Amino acid sequence: MGLKMRVLLVLAMAICLPSAAYAAEGTATFYTPPYVPSSCNGYQNDGVMIAAASDAIWGNRAACGRSYRVTCIGATNQGVPKPCKGNSVVVKIVDYCPPGCRGTIDLSQEAFTAIANPDAGKIKISYTQ
Repeated sequence: MGLKMRVLLVLAMAICLPSAAYAAEGTATFYTPPYVPSSCNGYQNDGVMIAAASDAIWGNRAACGRSYRVTCIGATNQGVPKPCKGNSVVVKIVDYCPPGCRGTIDLSQEAFTAIANPDAGKIKISYTQ
């Protein structure tokens, strides 16, 4: 491979990598069982590391089946000032959180509890697909 081609390849990688690592920010809430039926998969059991997508990411069902890494980054209220547990969870979108949804992503109770104190009810998050 010629020097010009290598330089172009390195430049292309430098431009693309930051966008691949970008995490969006939003809020998360949680919902409780039963988790079926779901908008995406009907009565199929998708486990408990699942979530419902708000209009912000739903895309007219395009979000169905997508996986997101969700990280708690802070509190949204004074009730639990430090709700985060310091880790992330990967969830699969299986449902729709309709207009009026209080969060960007509505996590299953189990997924929410894995990253934050459920007493918070709503948290600030970062998420990547």
